[in-house]
Amino acid sequence: MQMETNVLIPFFTIFIQLMATHVKPQIIESQLNFLSCPATDPALNYRPVIGIVSHPGDGASGRLNNSSDVSYIAASYVKFAEMAGARVIPIIYTEPPEIINQKLNLVNGIIFTGGWSKKGLYFEVVKGIFEKVLEKNDAGEHFPLLAICLGFELLTMIISKDNNILEEFSASHQASTVQFVENIKFEGTVFGRFSPVLLKKMSTHCLVMQNHRFGISPERLQANNDLCGFFRILTTSVDKKNKVYVSSVQAQHYPVTALQWHPEKNVFEWGSSQIPHTEDAIQVTQHVANYFVSEARKSSNNKPATSKVLDNLIYNYSPSYAGKVRGSFEEVYLFTPSPTVSSL
Repeated sequence: MQMETNVLIPFFTIFIQLMATHVKPQIIESQLNFLSCPATDPALNYRPVIGIVSHPGDGASGRLNNSSDVSYIAASYVKFAEMAGARVIPIIYTEPPEIINQKLNLVNGIIFTGGWSKKGLYFEVVKGIFEKVLEKNDAGEHFPLLAICLGFELLTMIISKDNNILEEFSASHQASTVQFVENIKFEGTVFGRFSPVLLKKMSTHCLVMQNHRFGISPERLQANNDLCGFFRILTTSVDKKNKVYVSSVQAQHYPVTALQWHPEKNVFEWGSSQIPHTEDAIQVTQHVANYFVSEARKSSNNKPATSKVLDNLIYNYSPSYAGKVRGSFEEVYLFTPSPTVSSL
């Protein structure tokens, strides 16, 4: 037995030496191959920054801050942009117009969030920012806008020049399907990167979260020359009373997408049992986020000074845990007007 063991030891020694001799150069050669990476596309901006407009209130019915001039951004919108590779600068709607305009020059795209406010300073600020979005695109800068729920409703009012154009629907706290319009071309739209299987599931499974009391029917949108001239309808949905409303639109000549549903909630919000959290629902969120941020990467000419971006990023603020006090969101960023004007 001892003799057999002694015979095996030299064999294993020779085997290990042979392996080291033959494998090591292959490993080194393989590692060297990774040192040469394809060049990135110089026409794209790989450090996009998204501006998100704050909304009046604290997102928790005053349980976090009941000040009349506080505003908030639900952290789910911030995470939504970050999950696709962007950073966020809050566009605080109560800030002076010159500060808002300067912040618009620091970002590569805008998100209008959900909410309830449709008048006063908030409406005027959203309208002004929307006009800036169109101006930037008309001047040759690719500057995308994603309007969600209330954001969609505000664009409908602004574009139609009719503050009474919205209709009432019963779609609060409702997961739903989306029905794609006939002969839709997905290429170039928010649904362009969805697989055929997932697109089919969206029309048969409740993969999107609705939470609104107002909207617009396909008939009313098509009857308004301004709206049908600006938007094309991508999807419709049905509320709890079987009334059909427009749920997704895309601008015909601008990188502007408006969704009546909430793509950010599937991944980041847990307050309602109706929010879909299936793997398919998560993919819907990921695809929408990836699409919007990919549009922002086309804003390659706008690369402001790093110091100005860092001074204004959302990282300069801390979120508050709203879910614990029965707020509408898990986390919110709160903003109160500063006594001194920010230096940008």
